[in-house]
Amino acid sequence: MKQNFTVRHGALDGVEAFLSVAQHRSFRRAAAELGVTPSAISQAIRALEARVGAVLFLRTTRSVGLTEAGEKFFARARPAFEELIAASGAARDLGQRPAGLLRLTVPRSVVPILLEPLIASFCREFPEIEVELAASEELVDLATGGFDAGIRMGQFIAPDMVAVRLTKPLPLVIVASPTYLARCGRPKRPDDLREHACLRLRRSNGALAAWSLNDNGRSIEIAVSGPFIANDFPTMLGAAVEGVGLAQAPGPLATDAVKTGKLVPVLEQFVPMTPGVFLYYPGHRQIMPKLRAFIDHVKGRSGATS
Repeated sequence: MKQNFTVRHGALDGVEAFLSVAQHRSFRRAAAELGVTPSAISQAIRALEARVGAVLFLRTTRSVGLTEAGEKFFARARPAFEELIAASGAARDLGQRPAGLLRLTVPRSVVPILLEPLIASFCREFPEIEVELAASEELVDLATGGFDAGIRMGQFIAPDMVAVRLTKPLPLVIVASPTYLARCGRPKRPDDLREHACLRLRRSNGALAAWSLNDNGRSIEIAVSGPFIANDFPTMLGAAVEGVGLAQAPGPLATDAVKTGKLVPVLEQFVPMTPGVFLYYPGHRQIMPKLRAFIDHVKGRSGATS
């Protein structure tokens, strides 16, 4: 059953004053504890009684006691107020030191090339921070998804986000397996791609990504075609290793396969540069210590430049 958590405006006003008077059985001692005047305490109690709709204290010139309504109010208000104080303290603690759960949304391809070497050292350095990685190619909304920050290629980050560079600009290489090149030949010009089997990437918005190239300083895009579509770069490169076709992907993702001879770069003189990988978060939000610690840690070890 859905509960209604709406609290009337001002409903908590005077509760602290009430609890202090109930504990000390004295308006004067309550005023001293809270650092206000006895008349301010009396005014707060009268306002609270008016909102509650019942007299909470029995007052004489010599003593202060609780009415039946006051006893019931005290029994439930005291633990609730103590929970509020504890909640405030817990939130304040997270705002003052690196601790708590750090949730990041990242593309699968970024995890091995950037995060795997860094997560272990970060967790060792900040044992009070739990790191949760949600690996997905979708460009999720940080707020609705409950994420502290995201990591993406720079060209996919909204302009209203604060972006922190994590890598230098990256080449967008084109590669193929030796068996594919032996079977189909090696492209020499961008136009040759129209005659080749090109593996394609489907974006999170459903669109198929065109291939980007750099022709003598001029940026061009080519709508390629081929027998295989993937929604992430590692899957696409896996198909390229098996000889399905040519693939275009950020250079670091193809490095190992190129070094071992499983993939061969082609059209090297036409390779464009991407902005690189960035961490991003909403600009209007104060950076919590856990996120600041992660930013500093990753920047200090990624070799990125501003």
